Amino acid sequence: MSECLHVAEMPRPEPAPLADTCPECLADGMHPVQLRLCLSCGHVGCCDSSSGRHATGHFSSTGHPVMRTFEPGEAWRWCFVDGAIV
Repeated sequence: MSECLHVAEMPRPEPAPLADTCPECLADGMHPVQLRLCLSCGHVGCCDSSSGRHATGHFSSTGHPVMRTFEPGEAWRWCFVDGAIV
């Protein structure tokens, strides 16, 4: 893992999740796959393995750069801007 400038800019403590699952998937009647938590605002979205790709869509619409896995037992983070695990 590497550090990027975006990680240093994230709020601490990290924001509380705004939902328990991907609200866009629920609204579209889809089953979310592998949830992600936006570390800027707490949005919960599904990963790119889901047909909705809502975590990536959230980055595209907001520019919020870093998310972390929202899966139990996992702790990695991803920077969309740098395209790297951070």
